[in-house]
Amino acid sequence: MRPKIYLFGDFITESFGDGGWGASLANHFSRTVDVVLRGYSGYNTRLALKVVDRVFPAAESSGAAAPLAVTVFFGANDACLPDRYGAFQHVPLDEYKRNLHSIVAYLKVKLPSFTSLIYTTTKFANT
Repeated sequence: MRPKIYLFGDFITESFGDGGWGASLANHFSRTVDVVLRGYSGYNTRLALKVVDRVFPAAESSGAAAPLAVTVFFGANDACLPDRYGAFQHVPLDEYKRNLHSIVAYLKVKLPSFTSLIYTTTKFANT
């Protein structure tokens, strides 16, 4: 069985089409590593916490080897402005930080040898 890299995130991760970063990874590692997409459109870190245990069951319980790497890429939906259309997706910054820490803590317990790559949104000007 080939080693795996998991991509866990929101709609940006879900976008796995031609030219997308997930597709580029899959192409780069073709025939050597399986790139497993777990991108969820509309999800924020609050929702991610509700599914992380189903996305990443303990390696020892499933008999599968731990993944080579896990990317965690949330923040675009969390950053929706609370007084705008996407208000239901908004997560306050302090909660967002706690949620990311909780996701990584879960992964460290369930997949002790994993390597993580955490991606967050960048600053932007509100014009």
